[in-house]
Amino acid sequence: MLFAFTLICLASVGHSVPLTCEELTRPMDQLDPHRLPGRWALIAGSISYPPYLEIFRQRDSATVSFSSPANTTSISYSRSLSENDTCYYSHYNLSLEGSGFTYDGTDKSKFSAAFVHTSCRDCMLFLMTVESGKRQHFYLFSRRRQLEEKEMEEFRAQVECLSMPPPAVMDPTKDLCPEKSRDPEMD
Repeated sequence: MLFAFTLICLASVGHSVPLTCEELTRPMDQLDPHRLPGRWALIAGSISYPPYLEIFRQRDSATVSFSSPANTTSISYSRSLSENDTCYYSHYNLSLEGSGFTYDGTDKSKFSAAFVHTSCRDCMLFLMTVESGKRQHFYLFSRRRQLEEKEMEEFRAQVECLSMPPPAVMDPTKDLCPEKSRDPEMD
């Protein structure tokens, strides 16, 4: 009986110890591309360059949608964002690499992203590096529109560990853009 009580006490102490920044911002070891397909709602994000973060804060909502991967090295990615009752759409072909992806932006700049561990069961978290590492974007997506407070606290701690400004959080009551079918000729 004493042994069981000791185990329970140790288990609860283990859960109350805050994670280190190294643990909070650890990239995933390997990405499972079959977990990506479908639509993900943007929950929150931070950008290391404050003027871009202010523009980001003006969004009403945003989503990303991944296609089913045809192979383990590439996947299609569509993005929608709503701002001032107008929806904007874009599409990219991503190259999957280990625990992240790369793609060329519309302005011919190279984007790379690493998926980061999160305790949120239905979330996707990635850290994008832009302009040869001069700027970082950190985005939290979920299949749900609103997360629990403990999940948001973890994200805020991750943002702080990256020395980025406090995140902008999307309003879950704002409508998402309708899904748009893609024109295959645009690829």
